[in-house]
Amino acid sequence: MLVHGLWNAAWWLAPLAWRLRRSGFVVQTFGYPSIVGGPEPALAALAERLRDGPPRHLVGHSLGGLLALEVLRRNPGLPVVRVVCLGSPLRGSGTARTLASRPRLAWALGRSSALLRDGCGAWDGRVPTGMVAGDVPRGIGRLLHAVDAESDGTVALAETRLPGLAASCRVHASHTGLVFSAEAARQVAAFLRTGAFLDAEVVAGGDGDPDSPV
Repeated sequence: MLVHGLWNAAWWLAPLAWRLRRSGFVVQTFGYPSIVGGPEPALAALAERLRDGPPRHLVGHSLGGLLALEVLRRNPGLPVVRVVCLGSPLRGSGTARTLASRPRLAWALGRSSALLRDGCGAWDGRVPTGMVAGDVPRGIGRLLHAVDAESDGTVALAETRLPGLAASCRVHASHTGLVFSAEAARQVAAFLRTGAFLDAEVVAGGDGDPDSPV
């Protein structure tokens, strides 16, 4: 089950869903109002959808990864096998904190502001969780000077490195581009199948942006 991030909707994950289906997965998406709804109703709806279904994997982009871990933290018995986060600021987002500090921009975070600013604590849940982080520094965080070049342009690499993760890898993609990246999808598929990425840290690939030939 794919979970989208801030200012996105379920359809935004169509490129990733298509690639995972081609790899043999049955793919569903979970949509929620990330701005006006915020995490609480989204977490309740996600838990309900997972509770009565068969065992699933969760794949969350950005805020979606935070929701995936938080729903498992609150509901440890849910039938989830593995989780992959794509560029999720699990240790809290400097970009979100910068936006929140500027009255004219804070509205952009909506009711998801606190979760994005603060992130979550070290992961000690039973579900193995992997992180796919991008390293193309092109995005709003760079424009706001909230992250440096060691980032995907929106989320710093250090913000993705949460203690307790089973594995992590890097792909050559921006924050938005992670959803479009063929290499990111390949790494997701590998972790969901085996609990390990194809490479421990750096992997090659296209830049993952919508206009990239990947």
